[in-house]
Amino acid sequence: MIRAQDVDLVLTNGNIYTVEDKQPKAQAVAVKGNRIIFIGSNQEAKKFHAAKVIDLHGHTVVPGLTDSHCHIFGIGEREMRLNLEGTNTREDFLAKVKERVAQTERDKWITGRGWIETFWKPPQFPTRQDLDKIASDNLVFLTRADGHASVASSAALKTAKIDKNTPNPFGGEILKDKTTGEPTGMLLDNAQDLVAKHVPKPTEAEREQALLRGIDREIGLGWCEIQNAGSYKEDIGLIRNAFEAGKIKIRFINAVYGPGEDAQRFLREGPIVNAYDHHFIQRTIKVIFDGALGSRGAALLKPYSDAPDTSGFLTEKPEELKPMFEEALRRGLQVETHAIGDRANRMILDLYQAAFKAVPPNERKIAEPRWRIEHAQILHPADLPRFAKLGVIPSMQPSHAISDFFSAPSRLGMDRLTGAYAWQSLLRSGCIIPGGSDAPVERGEPMIEFYAAVARKSVKGFSGEGWHPEQAVSREQALKMFTIWPAYAAFEEKDKGSIAVGKLADFTVLSQDILKIPEPEILNTRAEITIVGGEIIFADRQSN
Repeated sequence: MIRAQDVDLVLTNGNIYTVEDKQPKAQAVAVKGNRIIFIGSNQEAKKFHAAKVIDLHGHTVVPGLTDSHCHIFGIGEREMRLNLEGTNTREDFLAKVKERVAQTERDKWITGRGWIETFWKPPQFPTRQDLDKIASDNLVFLTRADGHASVASSAALKTAKIDKNTPNPFGGEILKDKTTGEPTGMLLDNAQDLVAKHVPKPTEAEREQALLRGIDREIGLGWCEIQNAGSYKEDIGLIRNAFEAGKIKIRFINAVYGPGEDAQRFLREGPIVNAYDHHFIQRTIKVIFDGALGSRGAALLKPYSDAPDTSGFLTEKPEELKPMFEEALRRGLQVETHAIGDRANRMILDLYQAAFKAVPPNERKIAEPRWRIEHAQILHPADLPRFAKLGVIPSMQPSHAISDFFSAPSRLGMDRLTGAYAWQSLLRSGCIIPGGSDAPVERGEPMIEFYAAVARKSVKGFSGEGWHPEQAVSREQALKMFTIWPAYAAFEEKDKGSIAVGKLADFTVLSQDILKIPEPEILNTRAEITIVGGEIIFADRQSN
């Protein structure tokens, strides 16, 4: 029997959901070091005299929540730069930019992110002419919320030497006026790099500030772990330096962008597992294979319903991915690939299947690779069962559905919506679905993601034709999307994802019972305490 003095923390008088079938509910847990050593009733917990006891007063505890797909530097940068979230009209968007122009020296760059034209009237992309009217002396470069499109002022286009004769780069498009042939200012996917490379790069101190601000925000929202969907060499060094200095408390699963030099280095050096006391893991290569639905860059099998001259595009060449995929299998590295359109999803499933065939299990460092497709937003019905058959994990972000469904019917037409955000169909086929937020593309709040998964309605309660409410998940499934399924997707299900004796002591304490309250109330639920490895890393003053 464990002596009382050996116990560091007891949570008591709680409404605890364990995500364990054998013991789904409990009132109390006890922690020794960074691991759970007891789960049971309040009465049983009285045998412990812990260094710290927290009376939860009946509040809800779930396993530490995981954001399975976010961009942590982007989250921090959103807080530091011109944040264009919530600009629901073109006039609001331009007013925010004009305000920043007044605070900025002439000839200096103005950058920002977060605009989305879906709710503008008319819902059309902004243009360089819009920006020129309010910022004639500045170089302006503003990125759409999804990160797959940007609008640039005429001055910025001139700096980048973009004109009517500039060809589209591979995997991108320079939108041009159909009458004059002149660039409109809108740049899609890889075309953004033509301007982005001229924007002054942030200093290392600014990058660290973005990282730490992003992490602070995540912890305050109740996330105990983030799965960062792509980093370059310089980012990885910054992250590791911050860990060495004790500045990061959240658990951090990192992916390295590929193909390219960073991925090749990663293939040579191999994975980093459970560094900094189970706080940092890097075993994944991240590929971006197409664009986004909203900017019509997602690669579709048939043309866009509202733009029949395009069906989107791929952002990587399949033949260049094949050798990297095969080498990743041999080296024991996971691959996760951004694929949104049904053509991109089909092609990446084909590429994964070919790699699995080329490198049989006996030639792999890890027999079960658990490769992922990030987003998996638009699927042809014939491809839905292929995920489970191949053992490929669809990593999805529920808030994308309730954002995109305002424009998806016009982009896709009603027929293709049957395979859009098809959570329940994928689950019934035998898949698991790790849930994420894709912040800063979306708000990044766990309660919005949980609500979107179970309600499949807008945050104002709206559902329209083509929203397919039958694809919503149960609350128990939604909880797994942000706990045990992300743990499995990261090869960490033995240590994380549920509240069980022997597992790491990660808990999110919530102000309401999200498995029972009315759907709209989920959005009003907040994180009260965030605990990682038995350490309280966030406590909401309102709950004290």
